[in-house]
Amino acid sequence: MKATQIEAAWRGTAACQSCGVRHLVLFADLQAEDFAHIHTPIEEVHVEAGTQLYSMGDDAGAILTIRRGLVKLVTLLPDGTQRIVRLVRVGGVAGLEALVKSSYDHIAVALQPVEYCRIPVATVNQLQARTPRLHQRLMEKWHEALSTADGFLANLSTGNARQRVARLLLLLADETPYGPVRLFTREDMGAILAITLETASRTISDFKRTGAIRDVGHGQAVCDTDALTLIADEG
Repeated sequence: MKATQIEAAWRGTAACQSCGVRHLVLFADLQAEDFAHIHTPIEEVHVEAGTQLYSMGDDAGAILTIRRGLVKLVTLLPDGTQRIVRLVRVGGVAGLEALVKSSYDHIAVALQPVEYCRIPVATVNQLQARTPRLHQRLMEKWHEALSTADGFLANLSTGNARQRVARLLLLLADETPYGPVRLFTREDMGAILAITLETASRTISDFKRTGAIRDVGHGQAVCDTDALTLIADEG
């Protein structure tokens, strides 16, 4: 296929070059000539909150680079309960294990309306073989995923329930600094923070009562980041 035919057949190729968050995502460092080596489709996908992107044990044929929204990665514990082990934010990559193994390690679910690019492993391998730029970017993404997981455990699994909930809300506020945040369900909040559903509900109600967050309807709230920071840092 000629480059022009590739661009016509696979709209993802052209979209990568004009992507509004390209500086954050996997192909940030690729140059124009690199895109001529893309011979398999890069699918741009839009899903609503609650959509499962892939399941634990599914065939891992692609990695997902997140362009908008927030994705939770869930693992199943031996007792059958679920634990959210990482949140993948804009610019992050879900399913990196697809590059080294045949199945996914987690269940990936959209916590908000999500836009992502589904990049076949074959495409990544093609580019990686031809340009060191992508290899370096992949190593950065591996390190980012590990650092995020470490920070997730350190910040959201330690301290009392008030501190954990405040830190989670601050993370969400950082995602949408100029608007309300979309609150997680109490079940998701409990799974992320290792607290009970009742504790999550009670803490959110307390934050609303004291003005740390203000309910604006439709599962959204405005955060008082100063108040939440004080709670997150309280001894």
